[in-house]
Amino acid sequence: MSSASTSCLATHELGIRVPGRKLVADLDIEFRKGELVAVLGRNGAGKTLTMLTLAGLRAADAGYVSLGDAPIASIHRTEVAKRLALLTQDVEDIFPGTVLETALIGRHPHIARWQWETATDRELAAIALARMDIVELAERDILTLSGGERRRLAVAQILAQAPDVYLLDEPTNHLDPQHQLDVLNGFRDLADGGATVIASLHDVNLASRYADRCLLLFGDGRWELGDADDILDERSLAALYGTPIESVNWRDRRLFVAAGKS
Repeated sequence: MSSASTSCLATHELGIRVPGRKLVADLDIEFRKGELVAVLGRNGAGKTLTMLTLAGLRAADAGYVSLGDAPIASIHRTEVAKRLALLTQDVEDIFPGTVLETALIGRHPHIARWQWETATDRELAAIALARMDIVELAERDILTLSGGERRRLAVAQILAQAPDVYLLDEPTNHLDPQHQLDVLNGFRDLADGGATVIASLHDVNLASRYADRCLLLFGDGRWELGDADDILDERSLAALYGTPIESVNWRDRRLFVAAGKS
């Protein structure tokens, strides 16, 4: 993790719209170092657009996002990439390359122009591959990977980037149950070590298990933010997803189940 002390992401009266619809209104949040925040909402509620706006890849429709003490739009993108990484929902591979070469892309913000990767860069990329249990695939062509293997490589790439802030849009896409847990355990460890992790999730139970706070997006401008243990309950989740939600006790924690409409 970078030692930069100014990397703290915040929103200031942030607004996000699509034609004819307000998704998020007046969003004011400071994302803290050392925490994992889960972003929850039904399909079309604006989770992906929110992540893109937080990353500075989409202009806010109102308000602004700050990284450290400056608006993110005013910071050079190379500097942003040293301090913030975005994992998108899906990755399209147009050109062939090896798994290691792809992981090394995460090191590019830290490499001066016209310079090659150093032994340290290659070591960090290999460590990231090992954390995702794909180091043995280092010389494989990425076009031969399964969907789950490619997803873990995408995670390894941003781990190699070593920012202070991780934005994860559906990080568990394409992953089997054990690898879902492995990925989220890894980001929980990074948060515990001082990083800021913001992850949009569809699985409420994963959010309940790993998140410190949850941001609920209702898709009509409304939002709620709170500690995961407080904000995740049958009432709030039923309102969020538009379907009855029931909770059951399991191993000293709550599990949420969509009961469905009769």
